[in-house]
Amino acid sequence: MSTSMPTSAHPSASPGPVAETLEDRVLLEDVDRLGARIKEARAGIARVIFGQEAVIDGALVTLLAGGHCLLIGVPGLAKTRLVQTLGVVLGLDAKRVQFTPDLMPADILGSEVLEQDERGRRAFRFIPGPVFCQLLMADEINRASPRTQSALLQAMQEHKVSVAGHYHDLPAPFHVLATQNPIEQEGTYPLPEAQLDRFLMQVDIGYPDRAAERAMLESTTAARTVEPESVLTADDLRAAQRLVRRVPTGDSVVEAILTLVRNGRPESTDLAEVKAHVAWGPGPRASQALALACRARAILDGRLAPSIDDVLALARPVLVHRMATTFAARADGVTVPDIIDRLKATVG
Repeated sequence: MSTSMPTSAHPSASPGPVAETLEDRVLLEDVDRLGARIKEARAGIARVIFGQEAVIDGALVTLLAGGHCLLIGVPGLAKTRLVQTLGVVLGLDAKRVQFTPDLMPADILGSEVLEQDERGRRAFRFIPGPVFCQLLMADEINRASPRTQSALLQAMQEHKVSVAGHYHDLPAPFHVLATQNPIEQEGTYPLPEAQLDRFLMQVDIGYPDRAAERAMLESTTAARTVEPESVLTADDLRAAQRLVRRVPTGDSVVEAILTLVRNGRPESTDLAEVKAHVAWGPGPRASQALALACRARAILDGRLAPSIDDVLALARPVLVHRMATTFAARADGVTVPDIIDRLKATVG
C-alpha cells in the first residue's frame, strides 16, 4: 500500500493563488505607504509653491516614473523655486545651470586638469561639473548651442558622461528639470527632436489664479518666508521608482496607450486629420513614458492600478513635444494640442 499523501492534500499542492494574494497584499501595503509619503511631500511643496497644483503633480509624476521634465512658462512663475523646493522636499542634491549661448560642454560635464605632485609626476584629474547631482535644473535650456545641448543628451539617456574618452557615472537617481521661455525666442536654439524625446513629460505653466497670487504676494513679501522641509530621501525616491514598475497595468489601459500613440503616426493612423496635418508622430518611447506616467499618477492618487482616465489626463504632457505638424497645418492654425484632443477622442 502506498503511504504517499494525495496530491490535493499536500501543503504545497496549490501555492499559486495564495502566493498571488500575498504578493497583491504586500504591493497594496507598499502603495498605501508610498501614497501617504507622497501626499505629505505634495503638501510640503504646496506650502511654498502657490496655485500650481497641476504643475506640482506633473513634476512628481515625472520623478516617480524616473524621467526628466521640460517646464514651459514665462518668467516669474516660480519654475526655479519649484525645482529648489523639490530638491529639499525629496532629499535630493540639486544644482542649477543657467544656459547661455557661450556655455560650453565642459561647463556642464566637467573637465580634466593636469596636476603635478611633489615628486614632479604629472597626471590628469577629473573635476566634475554641475551635472554630477541628483536633480539638475537646466534653466532656459534652449539658449545653449546644439553642441552644449548634445553634451546633456547622453547624461539624460545613459546617466553617465564621457570626458576625454573616460566614462563617469552620474549619481542615482538623476533627473533633469529643464525650463523654456515660450515668448522670447530671439537668440535661442530649438531643442532637436532626439533630445525632446528624452523628456518624459512637458509641463506647461500658466499664471496662478487671483487667490493663489494673493497668497504668494503675502508669503514672499513678509518678514519671514516659508522654507521647504525634507520629507523623503534619495533612497526613498529610488524605492518609489521601483515600486512604480511593480504596479499592474490592465490590458484595457495598455490597449488605450497603443491606440493613442499609434494613431498619432501618419504611417499607421486611420485618422484623416493625422495623415493630413502631422509631419511626424510619437515613437515607442512615448508608449513607455505614458505607461510609466500612468502608474505614477495612480500611486499619486493612492490607487493600486492606473485607468484609462490616467491615459487621457497624461496624453498631452507626454505627447505634445513628441509630435510636429506640417507647414500647411501651421498655416491653417492646426496645433499639436488640437491633434492630441482628436486622438483622445478615439480612446475616450
